[in-house]
Amino acid sequence: MSNSADSPQAGSSAARRRRFRPVRALTAAVFALAGLIFFTSFDTARGTDIRTDDSLLKLSDLIQERSRDNGALDETNAALRDDIEALAERDDGSTEAEDDKLAALERRAGTQELKGEALTVTLDDAPPDATAKLPGYPEPEPDYLVIHQQDLQAVVNALWQGGAEGIKVMDQRLISTSAVRCVGNTLILQGRVYSPPYKVTAVGDPEKLKEALSASPAIQNYMVYVNVYGLGWKVEEDGAVTLPGYSGTVDLHYAEPVE
Repeated sequence: MSNSADSPQAGSSAARRRRFRPVRALTAAVFALAGLIFFTSFDTARGTDIRTDDSLLKLSDLIQERSRDNGALDETNAALRDDIEALAERDDGSTEAEDDKLAALERRAGTQELKGEALTVTLDDAPPDATAKLPGYPEPEPDYLVIHQQDLQAVVNALWQGGAEGIKVMDQRLISTSAVRCVGNTLILQGRVYSPPYKVTAVGDPEKLKEALSASPAIQNYMVYVNVYGLGWKVEEDGAVTLPGYSGTVDLHYAEPVE
C-alpha cells in the first residue's frame, strides 16, 4: 500500500493550503487603507479645516504685502520729487514765462497738488443677504451684489465728462495713464490693492459734476441695482479740498516683439 502523502487526494489538499489568495490580500489592503484615511481625517479635523486652500491664503498675503511695498515706494518717490522741485525752484536761468508754462503742464499732468471745490462719490457692495426690494425683479445672484470694474470706470468717466480738473480714487491721484481695474471684489490701482467701499473724489464745479453723473447711461443702469438690491451709492459735496499730486512713476511701459 502506498503512503497517504503520495495519494492524489493528499496532494490536492496540500496544494490548496499553499495556494496564494489574491482576493483576500486585496481586501485586507483596502480595509487597511480605509482605516488610515479615517484616522488622518479624524486627526486633521480636530484642529485643522481640511477644506482650507492654503495656496489662496498665501496668494492673498503676497498681494497685500506687495501693495504695502508699493505704497511705501510711492511715499519715497513723492519725497524725492519734492526734493527735485525744491532744487528746481533755484535760479536756473529760465524766464518767468517758461516757469509758468512748466507749472501749467505739471498741473495738467496731475503731478502737482490741486485745490478747489470737490465732490465725492462712494460705491459699496450690497449686504450679502440682500433680496429684491421691488416687485418684478429676480432674487439676486452674487454677481449682482458687488461693485464691478465698469461701475468705477463709469463714475470716473462721468466726472471727467462733467469737467473735473482732477480726480482721486481712494488715496491716489489719477493721471492720463492710470487704469482702474478690479480683480474679483478688489480694486487694483497703480500697484496697490483696495477693498470696498470705494471713494472717488473730483475737483470741479459740483453742480456740473452731479449733472454728468445723472446723465451717464452706465450709472443709470447701476442705480437700478442700488434701488433693487441695495448696492451702495452716496454723492457728497466736500467744499474746498486739496487733491494730492500723483506720486508714482510716469514712465510708459509697453510690450516689445520677440524676434
